[in-house]
Amino acid sequence: MSLYRDEALVLRTHKLGEADRIVTLLTRQHGKVRAVGKGVRRTSSRFGSRLEPFMHVDLQLSTGRNLDIVTQAETLGAYGRPVCEDYALYTAGTVMLETAERLVETEHEPALQQYWLLVGAVRALAGREHTPGLVLDSYLLRALAVAGWAPSFTDCARCGAVGPHHAFAIASGGAVCQACRPPGAAAPAPETFVLLAALLAGDWSVADASAERHRGEGNGLVAAYCQFHLERQLRSLPMVERV
Repeated sequence: MSLYRDEALVLRTHKLGEADRIVTLLTRQHGKVRAVGKGVRRTSSRFGSRLEPFMHVDLQLSTGRNLDIVTQAETLGAYGRPVCEDYALYTAGTVMLETAERLVETEHEPALQQYWLLVGAVRALAGREHTPGLVLDSYLLRALAVAGWAPSFTDCARCGAVGPHHAFAIASGGAVCQACRPPGAAAPAPETFVLLAALLAGDWSVADASAERHRGEGNGLVAAYCQFHLERQLRSLPMVERV
C-alpha cells in the first residue's frame, strides 16, 4: 500500500455504509480524486469535520484498488462554516464546486490552475471580500478560460474586428460585430461588457463599482455561456438565481 500527501479542496461527499463517506476532492498535484474517509461519520472521528464541502485540507492518502483512502487530514482553510451559514454564499459556492467537478473530468490528472482558481474563489466567498454573485461570475469566466473557452468582451469573437461591439453571441464566443452577429444574439448594455471584462481580468475596482442592473444582466450571460460549453444544466445554478 503506497502513501502520498496532497492539498485538496473538498467538492462533494456522500455516505458509504454505516460510518464511512466517499469524498470527491480537487487536489493540487493529482487533480480530481475520489477517496474513502473511514469512520468519519462517527462522532469520535478525528477528522470527519475536515472532510466536508468547501474545506481546504492537507491530506495523506493511501492508494486503493478502486478508491484511495484518507488516512490523515489537517485543515488549511476552514471555509465550510462561514460559507454554509449564509444562503447567498452557499448557493454561489455550490455552483463553483459543481463547475470544478465538471471541468476536471479525468481523475488523477493534474489541474493546477483550476485548483488554485477554486481555492481563491472559495476563500473570497468565505471572507466576504466581494458580492457573492460577482465572485461566482468571475470564477465561472476564469475557469472556462482556463479550460479553453475564454469569451471575448471587446473585439469580435468571430472575425477579430476591434471593439467595442454591441452584441453578444454565446455560440460564437462572446462579443460580435454587426457583420458577424447571428440572429437572436443578445444586446447587453455597454456597461455590462465592461463589467464582464473586469470579472474575467480580476479588476475588482471596476467590478465592485458596477450597478446592480448590469450585474444582473451579466449574470444571465455568464450562466448561459457556462452551461453552453459544459453542455449540460448545472443543477445548483437555479438556486442562485433565486437569491
